[in-house]
Amino acid sequence: MPTPVHLRDGNFPNEKSPGLVPEDSDLTLEEEKDLAYFVGSLDEDEDPKNFSLLRKCIIVFIISTGALCSTCASSMASFAEPGTARDLHVPKEVSILGVSSYVIGLAIGPLLVGPLSEIYGRSLIYRLSYFIFFAFSWPVAFPPHISVFIIFRFLTGFFSSAFLSVAGGTVSDIFSPAKTAIPMALYTLAPFIGPALGPLLSGFINQNTDWRWTFRVLIVWVFVEWVMIMVGVPETYAPVLMKMKAKKLRRKTKDPRYYASLERREGTLMQAIMISCYRPFELLLLDRMNLLLDLWCAIMFGILYLTFQAFPVIFIGHHGFTIQQTGMSFLGIGVGMILGMILNLYLIVYTGKKAAGRPISPEECLLPSKIGAVMVPASMYWLAFTTYASVHWAVPIVASVFFGAGFILCFSGTFTYLVVAYRPMAASAMSANAFARSSFAAAFPLFAGQMYNTLGTVGATALLAGVMTLCMPLPFIFGAMGARLRAKSPFALH
Repeated sequence: MPTPVHLRDGNFPNEKSPGLVPEDSDLTLEEEKDLAYFVGSLDEDEDPKNFSLLRKCIIVFIISTGALCSTCASSMASFAEPGTARDLHVPKEVSILGVSSYVIGLAIGPLLVGPLSEIYGRSLIYRLSYFIFFAFSWPVAFPPHISVFIIFRFLTGFFSSAFLSVAGGTVSDIFSPAKTAIPMALYTLAPFIGPALGPLLSGFINQNTDWRWTFRVLIVWVFVEWVMIMVGVPETYAPVLMKMKAKKLRRKTKDPRYYASLERREGTLMQAIMISCYRPFELLLLDRMNLLLDLWCAIMFGILYLTFQAFPVIFIGHHGFTIQQTGMSFLGIGVGMILGMILNLYLIVYTGKKAAGRPISPEECLLPSKIGAVMVPASMYWLAFTTYASVHWAVPIVASVFFGAGFILCFSGTFTYLVVAYRPMAASAMSANAFARSSFAAAFPLFAGQMYNTLGTVGATALLAGVMTLCMPLPFIFGAMGARLRAKSPFALH
């Protein structure tokens, strides 16, 4: 039943429940009567936070693999580029758009999907978006022309982005705030390890069969994910569940007065979408702290996607690797990301113990980023000066392990900082970061070939390492001066 409210005339929709409105309330009698039919809470058996641990783990597993599939699909196209260029009769530079157009879709999609999920719920968005992802994957696997291939790569990226913008909300729906950190950290690993897994899978496929099988395998994977979503991921967004409860009560009691807050929300869907599109750019343009952190993340993400062009130059050109072996070289980054997440979980526990029960400040959340900020340029210098053919191939791969670990630490600390420091606008802060990093990830592969051909593997990688060295002080600066900078920000918590 809905949350009951005590009325001055003694009438209750649910007579067994105590009153919740004080006798000295300023509400009029009509307002109290209206509030009496407000569905503002869920019963224990309806609350997703009361799901069994097994059911919660299944939900986290499904949305994590959904995010993994979404981002893995972006990089799987990288090793299909030679076949795409050959069979669709385009230069290699055009075939690279198979990766870039998909990532642009990932950047734009959350701006639309986020507001929709807050009106129609998580489950419906997952089901519809992944079904469209599945349907639009067919023209990618069987393209009659390069324009069809690029357009539908963009559309599949756009619709697959639901798991990058909505899935974090699902984790917070089913876990209490005190228990969210670990499942959120595990979920966060999935979309970042996806780009490293893509070349591994694509390398095996393109070594042994036609490039089109890269996208045919994706069709099968997406369909399996969609079935798992349909079966294993219920609605978890409380306002939508209350709306469903209000509808059920209206049918059961035949009383149309029951309602939920979502049914009387202010503003239109178009206004919500406009705000979702406007606020991230407002943060990027008007908040220097947010802009600098987002640019730092964007450059790192761009470097990750640049490796899809750089690793073939290094390992095929210098060490004579096959396509399959080059795909396996990305295992170093993937292993590093897993190790980085394990270290991040330890740092989360360490920070919590150090706080000793007091609220953790945003600046304390930057500890993983400080460690990662040192590891990333160090590993890139290591990689740059070990790309010679005379150096054993394992040495640069070990360097990539440290890059993957530092990469995850940088992003984990920055994400936590943005959510805590910009709590009232956390969704917009994360959208701004997603848009910035995805834009750089789409752009970097386009000039990677020319840069490595002109500067060589040592010069090009060292140049990128130098850029990351210049960015290295950022988390230390914000760790020391963050409170003062937040006090001057119109968006951050003071």
